[in-house]
Formats: sequence, C-alpha cells, structure tokens
Amino acid sequence: MSIDQDHDGTGPTPGQARAAAIRVHALERSYGEVRVLRGVDFEVTRGSIFALLGSNGAGKTTVVKILSTLLKPDAGTATVAGFDVVTHPADVRESISLTGQFAAVDEVLTGRENLILMARLRRVKDAGRIADDLLARFQLADAAKRRVATYSGGMRRRLDIAMSLIGNPPVIFLDEPTTGLDPQGRIEVWTSVKELAGQGTTVLLTTQYLDEAEQLADRIAILHEGRIIANGTLAELKQLLPPAQIEYVEKQPTLEDVFLAVVGAGGSDGDAGNDLASAATSTAATSKEQR
Repeated sequence: MSIDQDHDGTGPTPGQARAAAIRVHALERSYGEVRVLRGVDFEVTRGSIFALLGSNGAGKTTVVKILSTLLKPDAGTATVAGFDVVTHPADVRESISLTGQFAAVDEVLTGRENLILMARLRRVKDAGRIADDLLARFQLADAAKRRVATYSGGMRRRLDIAMSLIGNPPVIFLDEPTTGLDPQGRIEVWTSVKELAGQGTTVLLTTQYLDEAEQLADRIAILHEGRIIANGTLAELKQLLPPAQIEYVEKQPTLEDVFLAVVGAGGSDGDAGNDLASAATSTAATSKEQR
C-alpha cells in the first residue's frame, strides 16, 4: 500500500518533476537468483529529509548504491539532481555525497586535518577556512586539534557528515548513520541532519530505527521484500491504522527519558538534577495516552 499516488498512475506532474531532487521509477536489482529490488518507486523533494525504512535485507543499501552510481540497476530508472544514474554517472557523483554505515575518518589525524585533507582532495580553495567553518557548524571546534582516535562515536559521525559536505553537494545519502551509537550520540547526529535540511540540502536517510525516521523525516517510505509498501508523511502513515482509543493510564518514563534526565540534555550537572526532578514529578502524575 502507498499513500503517495501519481496523478494519473503514469508519472509525476510537471511541478513535482521540477521539485524532485531524486526520482526512482520501477527500479529492479538482483544478486544471482535473489531479487532484492522488485520495482521500487519514490520521489524526494528538494531540501527535505526522506527516510527509507526497512529491516535488514530489505534492500535499503542497494537503493543507495544505485543512486550513488556504485551499482547499476537491472531495470527501471533513477535520477539524482536531474541526472540519470546510468547515462550521466559523473554528473551524479558531482552532485552527491555518501556517508556509509561506519565513519570513514582517519583516526591518526586531527578533526581539522581530516577536513583539510578532504577539501584538498576535492580541490576546494581555502581549505583551512572551510574546515574551521564546518567544525563550528557541527560543534567540533573545541576538539579541532585532537586526534580523531580520542573522539566519541557521535563526534566521529558528525565529523564524517561534515566531511561529506565539503564542496556543497545538493544531495547527501546517509546509510544508517547512527548504527552503533549510544543514545546521546544518536541525538547529536539527529541535530546535525536537521540542520542540513534546514540549510537546503536534500537528505536521503536509510534506517531500521523507527524512532529515527519519526524524529527526522519529512516523508517516510517503508521498503519490504524489495517493494515500497507505504510512502507518506508520519501523519499520513498513522492514518493506515484504526482510530486510537483513549484511556487513562499511568505514564511511565522510557529508558531514554531516564538516561537524558540523569546525564542532562545540556551536559551540565545542574541541568541533570533539574531534569531528573522533572522526570520524577512527571512519573508520579497520570496523563492521557493513546493505545
């Protein structure tokens, strides 16, 4: 089932075509006898965050590899930033950046040195200034001169995303960006991704974490057994379920609520104490929740 339907079942309207940063139609891909993609269709609007949600083996990474020209499809078409991934792969590569499941950073170098190295590889002028701007943008300025080997998982991932932005690509692919991160590291990455879209970058995010898609995405597509079975905003997808019944229940904090209350969302001890007291008060009260 798909919430998002074409205007006549054959393709997008002219307005949709102009606004789409990514267009995928009837995409198929097999590995030997295994059909991984069985006719995938979706579009991603410019400057938005689009989450491709699915379990392990659903085909999410295969879609990203095709869109980033690392694989060729067996059938179907895909365009990125207006360029066909098969007939104009060089133009697609000039328009994108890909961040894989694990941070591709040099642990021997400092954070600033990693960024300068990437800027020089991309032949970008004024590499030092660009590095400093990105360090400030991703809240890494205080750690700029530290070796990356000393960074936390969240800091490494933020540095990895910052390196992906050198050259100002209009489209960025994030393949399960928070895999292996602790809760605080995940929230740091979520903040960075939201900032990307806020500044006009189109983000295609693959994830198997439901809360991640819920927190970040403007639109969510569910990929299952090689097909998109649902595609829409969070509100639209919720309409697929029967209306909720309201009951009075005691509100219990989640483990994430406890963790953030104890460590403090802002990182200071004073804030942590206030957050913990607030969490305790909230737990004692009762509230309406939907089941």
